[in-house]
Amino acid sequence: MGALAAVLLAPAGWLVTDRLESRNDFCNACHIEPGRPLHERIRHDFDARPPADLAAAHAHAGNRERDDGAFRCIDCHGGVGLVGRARVKVLAAKDAFWWAAGRFEEPREMRWPLRDEDCTKCHGSFSAPAADAGGAAPFHAIPIHNVDFEVRCVACHAAHETGVDPQAHFMDASRLRPLCARCHPEYSEGGS
Repeated sequence: MGALAAVLLAPAGWLVTDRLESRNDFCNACHIEPGRPLHERIRHDFDARPPADLAAAHAHAGNRERDDGAFRCIDCHGGVGLVGRARVKVLAAKDAFWWAAGRFEEPREMRWPLRDEDCTKCHGSFSAPAADAGGAAPFHAIPIHNVDFEVRCVACHAAHETGVDPQAHFMDASRLRPLCARCHPEYSEGGS
């Protein structure tokens, strides 16, 4: 009987939670409470103008894919495809269970980090802007950089880090140098 109820209620639960997740304030109702450091800071930065981080820059620019133009947390954190979406739904169900049981603990870091497909669903192709003042081609304009180096998009473009230069696409050079040094020894600590 329980299995039958689960089979019948699962699609309804999926649709209801899709609707609820479409509003940042729904998610923040549980994630943002006094003493919940991760999401409280993230929401503050997300709403900041001028944008304080890459996520806020997305929110400020809006979502051209949506009729209302709003950019929501779930647009990045929703998972891609059936498997990605199910992964997020399972985590949300687990969080909801522990919240209802009075034992929910706000995570201090992402349990399931963003994957490249979470970014490439909107950023499917990388435009090649002009070379910088020193004549160097931008990273994605160099074909070899667009192969799989096992470096996720968020390894370079940190969505929720403040204090990085918006003109540098919210990338932090100190985080990038070790990644670049894999192929370019001149970027290593001891490199020239």
